[in-house]
Amino acid sequence: MAQLTSLNTQANFQPAPFLPMSKAEMRKLGWTECDIIIVTGDAYVDHPSFGMAIIGRLLESQGFKVGIIAQPDWKSADAFKALGKPRLFFGVAAGNMDSMINRYTADKKIRSDDAYTPGGKGGSRPDRASIVYSQRCREAFKDVPIVLGGIEASLRRIAHYDYWQDKVRRSILLDSRADLLLFGNAERAVVEVARRMDMGEAITDLRDVRGTAFVRKDTPEGWMEIDSTRIDRPGKIDKIINPYVNTRDLESCAIENGSEESAAPEEVATQPLHLESLSENKIRLNRSKTVIRIPSFEKVSADPVLYAHASRVLHLETNPGNARALVQMQGDQEVWLNPPPIPLTTEEMDYVFGLEYARVPHPAYGDQEIPAYKMIRFSVNIMRGCFGGCTFCSITEHEGRIIQNRSQESIIKEIEEIRDKVPGFTGVISDLGGPTANMYRIACKSPEIEASCRKLSCVYPGICPNLNTDHSALTQLYREARQLKGVKKVLIASGLRYDLAVEDPEYVRELVTHHVGGYLKIAPEHTERGPLDHMMKPGIGTYDEFKKMFERFSKEAGKDQYLIPYFIAAHPGTTDEDMMNLALWLKRNDFKADQVQAFYPSPMATATAMYHTGRNPLKRQSYKRSAEKVESVKGERQRRLHKAFLRWHDPDNWPLLREALKQMGRADLIGDKPHQLIPETQPDQQEYQSPRRKNSGKAVKARKGRVLTQHTGLPPRSGNGSKAKRSRPKTRHQTKL
Repeated sequence: MAQLTSLNTQANFQPAPFLPMSKAEMRKLGWTECDIIIVTGDAYVDHPSFGMAIIGRLLESQGFKVGIIAQPDWKSADAFKALGKPRLFFGVAAGNMDSMINRYTADKKIRSDDAYTPGGKGGSRPDRASIVYSQRCREAFKDVPIVLGGIEASLRRIAHYDYWQDKVRRSILLDSRADLLLFGNAERAVVEVARRMDMGEAITDLRDVRGTAFVRKDTPEGWMEIDSTRIDRPGKIDKIINPYVNTRDLESCAIENGSEESAAPEEVATQPLHLESLSENKIRLNRSKTVIRIPSFEKVSADPVLYAHASRVLHLETNPGNARALVQMQGDQEVWLNPPPIPLTTEEMDYVFGLEYARVPHPAYGDQEIPAYKMIRFSVNIMRGCFGGCTFCSITEHEGRIIQNRSQESIIKEIEEIRDKVPGFTGVISDLGGPTANMYRIACKSPEIEASCRKLSCVYPGICPNLNTDHSALTQLYREARQLKGVKKVLIASGLRYDLAVEDPEYVRELVTHHVGGYLKIAPEHTERGPLDHMMKPGIGTYDEFKKMFERFSKEAGKDQYLIPYFIAAHPGTTDEDMMNLALWLKRNDFKADQVQAFYPSPMATATAMYHTGRNPLKRQSYKRSAEKVESVKGERQRRLHKAFLRWHDPDNWPLLREALKQMGRADLIGDKPHQLIPETQPDQQEYQSPRRKNSGKAVKARKGRVLTQHTGLPPRSGNGSKAKRSRPKTRHQTKL
């Protein structure tokens, strides 16, 4: 296994000011060719929040000459020849986002802009960018290997439901015709691939690198192949591994005895090549030489139960401590997925984030603003990964469920670099966080239990007793960060896991007293148990508990501060009644959301499998009529209705809501009484302005001391505190083939 910090580099090696984007830049560096060329759908920003910069600078640190082709014109192969022929391989990625999510809204409408493009201009990358770029690289230099990476590759590495075509697509590896696919945290894998190819190995021989996928003709000698339906058998009442409990491998792990979802021994009738004997005459397989065959592309395309089953098995095989390889037949080819990558150590994380980033966009863009960079230029990523397991989220599939932490020293050093090097810094760190702000240094109490655990979440349906919820390291980091010379304020803008936060009141006090800029955004996502269970989110009671802490500590600090909760409309498992109850909760709490979020079926997410199949992959799959079905909102009218409930206060939505409430037998909620949701009559159009209009342009002039916010029902802030700027949401763009 490659160790990122111990690989040899060239003598007297000096990093380039920027990785070259032209032959002129190459000549200035004294290069005649690149070893590796990275093709990306994003503008080149030399910052550790951008994938091309991380991978490029890492490979550079290992002595490789790396060039960047950013947002090339994909209509011909010419732009892909700009840096000449790479000596080792093309590295291809769509960018920091899946190109389809970047391009289209949840309602499949084309976005008008792209946050990752200079000037925010749309249309600078194609739909399914990884596929198109790979094909153009092949046209440019047909004999150069292609290594596919990034989030688009990670989330499309097996047969997957594609929301935009409303069908199951085969692995992106086949459609792109790439030689190798890297998924998850790819630093360790890309270094190993580059060094082994540099030493003369053919890319077709690199079959033992974790976190890679490739096409293989058959199962190699020495491996045991298991049919996935023997592990999680659709249609048969077998006891199987419960994703909510630990495995039987350790006595200290709890097992739900007598439950349909309980763990069962892997007693597999295959042709074993190597077996270990277990007590009680049970068979235990050698996981390192075991591959699980999931149903073929053709079968999961035609059978919703088998699709949900395949999704379930894949997610159960995501813990790098116990995951096994997977294989799936697609046509006459077999896509092989090695186990996920081993998480980076703290030392390796420090190494990656301590590389010589310029921390600004490439000079080729001149004064053009790149919105995504503007959003993160004063922020610091302190960790990776998430063990929350939210079914609508893909962080686990990409970054992993094991938290990878940076050291406090590394983080403090980056803050100092921002202070000293980044243009426009005024003393405010806009975010000190990660995918989940308060999972820093939180992990299982036992490395052995962590390595054997098969739970999809450490915090659902409750916090695992094996999880250490001590926030003291994070609290100390906050204190050290805000004491730095030249740093006036350190804000926390990343997602906050409030069910973890309430376990450490001292952390909540520290957060609320020093690191909230008037408003703190958190995401309960819903109030009703049905949707929350399908999301694997805590109940709204936990939000109420956090809210009490937040308000108490804000009062003690003498500050007027407010929580801004976010909710999802139309998530699988959500009924019209659920949305109605959420709307009533919003009204009781006087929250009036300006913008609302509708469920977006991203590739490979568990909730996407629910949406596509009408089944719940969190539970055993069965063809029986009694098997749990999951209803999803798919029609345009019902999706509009669910969003309308979130914006219950908007008169434009009242006609639709009146009609729906009458059909639901809840006409009692129509009227002007406090317990009723909407009035019987429409206001004069001239008397009403939507919150969006009131918060923008010249529609209204804010009084001194008042800040117009996304949630117009919030009380005004008093005094002359920091200005609350309503930022545009991250926008994404793409173009069809």
